Amino acid sequence: MSRSPAKPKVDQANAAAAHVTRNAVVVIAVVAAGAALYWLRDILTPLALAIFLLIMIDGLARWVSDRTGLAGGWALAFSVVLITLGFAGAVWVLIDGVAGILSQASTLAERIDAIIADAARMARLEVTPTARDLLERLDLAAWAGRLAGQVQSVASGAFFVLVYLGFLMASRVGFKRKLVAMFPGRGERDEAVEIFGRIRSGVEGYLWVQTVTGLMIAAAAAVLMTVVGLDNVLFWTFVIFVVGYIPILGGAVAGLAPPLFALAQFPGYSQALILLIGLYVIQSIVGNFIQPRMQGDNQNIDPVVVLLALAFWGALWGVAGMFLSTPLAVMAIAILAQFQGTRWIAILLSGDGDPYPGEDADPAAA
Repeated sequence: MSRSPAKPKVDQANAAAAHVTRNAVVVIAVVAAGAALYWLRDILTPLALAIFLLIMIDGLARWVSDRTGLAGGWALAFSVVLITLGFAGAVWVLIDGVAGILSQASTLAERIDAIIADAARMARLEVTPTARDLLERLDLAAWAGRLAGQVQSVASGAFFVLVYLGFLMASRVGFKRKLVAMFPGRGERDEAVEIFGRIRSGVEGYLWVQTVTGLMIAAAAAVLMTVVGLDNVLFWTFVIFVVGYIPILGGAVAGLAPPLFALAQFPGYSQALILLIGLYVIQSIVGNFIQPRMQGDNQNIDPVVVLLALAFWGALWGVAGMFLSTPLAVMAIAILAQFQGTRWIAILLSGDGDPYPGEDADPAAA
């Protein structure tokens, strides 16, 4: 019996309708996931930071074990203590540095008056405003309350990050059993382990490169700031190192913040100019010559994707999202590249069109 001519048209219409429905479901799911990430940011942000601290601890533990021959358990314990102390010390340096800057407010106000007066003379203004005049237009009580709230938020957020980290460390014991239960077949389990290994390798590679290059820039900047005589060198060194994990914006903050405070500290302008030029040279040398050689294939991400990830996660999770934006993009590429249906997205997100340069791995079918 011959097939009715109308039947193929009906099949095509059904296929088109199914395709439109599937795309609509995907869009709705993405929007719903974004809304959930935003509404649950107070819970998810410290958890995400704890997960990345756990990745750093695992990577450091393997590195220590390989270099020193130390047993895995001892290497892990050493890494946990080191990362935890470093995280706690970073929070202390941040709070102490902000307190030190606030304690110098009166001296800074006098210097700001002098800078405003010099600028007014260059602009040939007859009436010169003062820092007090400018501050009177602001609600200082509200600003002080916000600053105190931010400091309290940093301290409480750090506490919850450490709490989450402790529970994540405790849950590592049953991870293998959970993996076996989730993927009883050896093939599926090997594929899941491979995906996890790619994600871990990409994130660890990014963190390693940013940490090493950040230490280089921070150490050179610390020497320069000490020679110039800038106050709170430890605080500014910490700020320069930490903002190195924020793509694009981090370099601008590291290069401009110390010179701006040098303007407020010193009676002249030469120290600020030296810092501005010196920090630019340091970042240019490390960013253009050292960092590209270290990155290799660890950060095969399109620059536009880096910018979009920074804007997206910054809008969802604030400063913490900016820190995590690139590692999360690395994770997304590693996951999307494993499935035939989403591999094209990973190709678009990658820097050179190959999510895994130098590898001929066949992605699993979705």
